[in-house]
Amino acid sequence: MTVEALRRGEPEILADLLERHGREIQGVAYLILRDRAEAEDVLMDTLVSALERGADLRDASALRAWLLRIATNHALGRRRRATRLVYLAVFPETPDLAGVDHDRIVLLAALESLPTRTRAAVVLHYYADLTVSEVATVMGTSPNTVKTQLRKALESMRLRLAPPLVPELSGEEAASG
Repeated sequence: MTVEALRRGEPEILADLLERHGREIQGVAYLILRDRAEAEDVLMDTLVSALERGADLRDASALRAWLLRIATNHALGRRRRATRLVYLAVFPETPDLAGVDHDRIVLLAALESLPTRTRAAVVLHYYADLTVSEVATVMGTSPNTVKTQLRKALESMRLRLAPPLVPELSGEEAASG
């Protein structure tokens, strides 16, 4: 029902797509863009594009991957067009970090340090749980390119997340230090 209504361009299908796929689309967009408002815009753009191009969807079983491809393309396009503005947050007092998951912050920072297309591949593979072949289809590239991006991303993130190396002190240095 969903795919046929989408192919016919029935606007009522948008609510169903939002309910079934909205959270994942927005999650992928957020992890690529790291901006909640932009991710919401990508979600809306994705749904509008899906409605406009519903007739292009050939394989009904590929609906999820097709939607993620549209979302990824919108997110990457926004990322390319985005101007780099840095806002300095001024805190009147030290923020309360008691409820903050520090491991998650460090992991998101490592993810954010990746090039945009590499980050998109990581998000689609590990967050959206797409296979390498599906990621390649979504990204419009080859599976080998995706494998290379994932390997390099994991190497980069491992280095970034690894604890700093502390050189061992010799007996004399330890005694004098």
